[in-house]
Amino acid sequence: MRITLTYISVILLWATTPLAIKWSGQGPGFLFGVTARMAIGTVCILLVLALMRQRLAWHRKALLTYLAIALQIYGAMLTVYWAAQFIPSGWISVIFGLTPLMTALLAAIFLGERSLTLGKLLAYGLGIGGLVVMFGSALQLGHDAVLGIGGVLVSAFLQSISAVWVKRIAAKLPALSQVTGGLLLALPAYLLTWWIVDGHWPVLLTPTSLAAIIYLGVIATSLGFVLYYYLLTHLPATRVALITLVSPLLALMLGHFMNHEPLTIKVVTGTLLILCALIVHTFFERIPALKAR
Repeated sequence: MRITLTYISVILLWATTPLAIKWSGQGPGFLFGVTARMAIGTVCILLVLALMRQRLAWHRKALLTYLAIALQIYGAMLTVYWAAQFIPSGWISVIFGLTPLMTALLAAIFLGERSLTLGKLLAYGLGIGGLVVMFGSALQLGHDAVLGIGGVLVSAFLQSISAVWVKRIAAKLPALSQVTGGLLLALPAYLLTWWIVDGHWPVLLTPTSLAAIIYLGVIATSLGFVLYYYLLTHLPATRVALITLVSPLLALMLGHFMNHEPLTIKVVTGTLLILCALIVHTFFERIPALKAR
């Protein structure tokens, strides 16, 4: 029951995060938005760690786990914040729907998981088809939109690498410790990046941007990352990645109704193809077993 509630919570957080990312960078800029989010998140999670009287482990496997998580927190998040400038927020969640396919392929290579079956290959084909349609829609919006899709793909790939790396290390650390260690490594990198590239306090910080940054820092980072790595500790990496089966539709609806983002035929078609790829990826091999019953 606890894992089920955690799973639902992560779905809701992942559905709302793309729009909050979009809003947080409008005015102050994406670098300030993501750096402020991680700073707030780090403070919050350190307070939680202190209240729960947990101590961070510093053995070799723990350090490698923190490094793997920092790859996701810094590399994947920085890339998706940059990409969010160029595409509608709902697209972010849709393209992240390819994460399970990337995770399965990496898990086959590095974890020895069986993920190159006929069903999986069919899923890869559908996913690529959906991505091609999304790229076609991006071309209508301009060159920057294509860059935005490319950025989200890189972000999803980095997140997949991080998830598989954490599973391969198998340090069996508490989720709270994993996220705290990752944030402690990622935050200095964010601060240094912001200082070198920008280094100025934003001139314009709207109430919407401020609220989005606080939501992302306090809820999406502190709670969201802990819940995500809690699931990753207790479930296979590919099953955790299937959260993206539900969140894209919710994110598209939120972007359309709350941010007036267009829902064209190409966007809907690309989304459905990617979701079909996830359904095939999840259930294709189970059909013979169901018939046998």
